[in-house]
Amino acid sequence: MNKFLSRFLFSALITIMVNFQAYPCTNVLVSRGASTDGSVMISYLYDMAGFAQPLHFYPGGEYKEGDSLSVYGFQGREFLGKIHQVPKTYKVVGNMNEKQVSIAESTFTGRPELHGGDGLFDYGNLIWITLQRAGSAREAIKIMTELANTYGYKDTGETFSIADKNEVWMMDFIGKGEHGRGAVWVAARVPDGYIAAHANQSRIRKINFRDKDNWMWSEDVVDFAREMGWYRGRDRNFSFRDAYDPPTPTSLLLCESRVWSVYNRAAPSKNFSADYWRCVEGAEPYPLFIKPDEKVSIEDMIAYVRDHFHDTPYYTGKGISSGPYNNPYRWRPVFFELEGDTTRYAWERPISQPQTAFSFITQARNWLPDEIGGICWYSVDDTYSNVFMPLYMGMTDVPKSLTIADPLEFDWDSAFWIFDLLANYSYGQYNIIMPEIKKVQKELENRSISMVKAVDKAAQELYKANKDLMREYLTDFSINNAEYNVSRWKELGFYIFAKYNDRYIRLEDDPRPAVKGIGYPEEFLRQAVEERPGYYDLKWRNPDEKD
Repeated sequence: MNKFLSRFLFSALITIMVNFQAYPCTNVLVSRGASTDGSVMISYLYDMAGFAQPLHFYPGGEYKEGDSLSVYGFQGREFLGKIHQVPKTYKVVGNMNEKQVSIAESTFTGRPELHGGDGLFDYGNLIWITLQRAGSAREAIKIMTELANTYGYKDTGETFSIADKNEVWMMDFIGKGEHGRGAVWVAARVPDGYIAAHANQSRIRKINFRDKDNWMWSEDVVDFAREMGWYRGRDRNFSFRDAYDPPTPTSLLLCESRVWSVYNRAAPSKNFSADYWRCVEGAEPYPLFIKPDEKVSIEDMIAYVRDHFHDTPYYTGKGISSGPYNNPYRWRPVFFELEGDTTRYAWERPISQPQTAFSFITQARNWLPDEIGGICWYSVDDTYSNVFMPLYMGMTDVPKSLTIADPLEFDWDSAFWIFDLLANYSYGQYNIIMPEIKKVQKELENRSISMVKAVDKAAQELYKANKDLMREYLTDFSINNAEYNVSRWKELGFYIFAKYNDRYIRLEDDPRPAVKGIGYPEEFLRQAVEERPGYYDLKWRNPDEKD
């Protein structure tokens, strides 16, 4: 099969996977008053099996009257059409622009009648084109809805996180399919001092129609639901989620569980019950926003996206389903059935996943110039075993290793493959190898966090003296630090491959070393013996003795 054909088939496969993927992405939103330093932060995990995404970089530009912009599909990169170009666009690094505006999403799918249509926009190109044009979160909401109304939106339902250096919004958004152009939507500002989370389930229920400072909505958000037969009551009792994305046991178990996980870690004093995501009938839904017990740092945000229900009864790194080495992941498919059993089953779905293509935490800081204040902490692959690297919005180029991400071809120069290779090697000996990975991960992230403090100060001095030199400085730091992390991870991989070769542990550095077999934990050995009584007994057997 030639390379062109294989890539075409891969694009087709991705299109199918987008429609059938089992609840991929998770977002956490933090307002200024809820963060330790006054930052506005959002996190995003793009969890798509078989997918790899080069770091997005758009340099910005100026355009003439009458210029147009070509629109391409987010996954398949197919040409969809052209739209009117604006006179000036902003630089975009990942999902953050030079004005410290950032946008993330999680797909809630919603009513199937509202999918498709003849629009140009899917959620991915809607995000990136909006980032090229928006100077604030509120402006981003206006641009997104205008683009959808003018050119059409053909994707499934989305919850967007939209942030700038002063505030952050959550927006539930779904198209009209064959029933009209545009979308129905509602957006709510996260109150100062509060946080929020969403994970593939629409989260906004009732709308405060009296508070136009902190709420926005499409004019027909209620009327369209009435027209479609999904709502009959008064406007004040209308619930966006119940009309456009009614909860199911599947969405609660796989989606609201992740919201609970974030809330449980951020506000343990609230003692949020697991009953709702465990599908207990009549259980109370989780609030749209919560006030954390302690203010949230960048380290806290990283911890949130590395969660496997740690320190709860639902931790996935224990029990028979975690295997002999306490692996917290459950290999897909997420749903399964047993022969002769009419029950349908599903594995748990923690936040951190092996199939994460890329992830980020954006940090917007209004006390600094935009090019210094905006940082995209970016990484690739499994969040539990990756490293988040700071990329300043003042940078004018990006790390080469982050731009190479071909899921069809392994490449030693690709950050994605370097992180993915080591993560995959660890899965078979998880609780043995992972402590070594976590040690280096902590060293590298602590290094970056410490360096950012110094870089901020130096960049501010350069901003006063020479802005071009400031940009050069921020570019050099962002690239060199990222490439250092990737190089160090490659070294760690070589070390671990040698130390744990053939499921042995090398005990010393010697050409003929002493080694130790990794063995199995007692619980696993006991299960093996109980499954086949007498089979593993080391003894003389009588001629008539059976296994």
